[in-house]
Amino acid sequence: MRIFLALARTESLGRAGQQLRLDPATVGRRIARLEDSLGRRLFNRSYQGYALTEEGARLLPHALAAESAMTEATREATTETGLAGQIRIGAPDGCANYLLPQVVAAICAESPALDVQIIALPRVFNLSRREADMAIGVSAPQAGRLSVKKITDYRLHLAAAQSYLDHHDPIRDLSNLKSHRIIGYITDMIFDSELDYLSDLGLERVAFASNSVAVQFNAIRLGAGVGVVHDFAIPSAKGVRRILPEKFNLTRSFYLIRHLDDRRVARLNQFADLLSRHLRREVQRLEGLVDAT
Repeated sequence: MRIFLALARTESLGRAGQQLRLDPATVGRRIARLEDSLGRRLFNRSYQGYALTEEGARLLPHALAAESAMTEATREATTETGLAGQIRIGAPDGCANYLLPQVVAAICAESPALDVQIIALPRVFNLSRREADMAIGVSAPQAGRLSVKKITDYRLHLAAAQSYLDHHDPIRDLSNLKSHRIIGYITDMIFDSELDYLSDLGLERVAFASNSVAVQFNAIRLGAGVGVVHDFAIPSAKGVRRILPEKFNLTRSFYLIRHLDDRRVARLNQFADLLSRHLRREVQRLEGLVDAT
């Protein structure tokens, strides 16, 4: 079942083997043996990878339930040193780069037996396939067997490096932006409408584009142009400052998204509460540093 779940999640013998620390050929043989023992085909094989058949899809929720039960049976919800075991979080890369490292470090400092994995990807996570135990999103999903809880609001402003501003025309109004190099998302790779920051500014050309917030912010930090930046990221880059904060500002929100069935898992509930509380506090702290400058 463990190998079945790994292949269902990754859809690749190589990635499943890497996750399980098994040779891909071994993964393939074990899956073939499982299919023979059940008398049914669980995966369709193609050049694109391994996709669940109808029979495989019917087996998936039972395998997930067994995995959850075994996790709880072999690990106590808490120990004398706090939370234990492994927890995987999916998050957009802005949150994963500028908030989660210090948030997770603070939680793990109180729970030495806890292992945390952060998956930083600019896309929506599939919790039904258990790509992660929980995910942080920038909007609340409207479909699926999910539990959604708002964590906190956060702010964004136009920003640029002082080194860029010193060598380019002054920006006294939003209309001046059309003569500057704009840094932002690759338009057709924006995975959530909440990330479409530039549409309200009427800026059609993005001179430096990436699907990664971290790449965009590094380009801004190095003086490549002007872009929309999370306030909580600014303290990590000396010399980056906000532009026209009184004329352009955005407020967005982070949501904690979990599979509905996981509400029965005590350790995940405890971790979710800690994550939300620490994340909320860290956003407030970092935004306070920006306001003070």
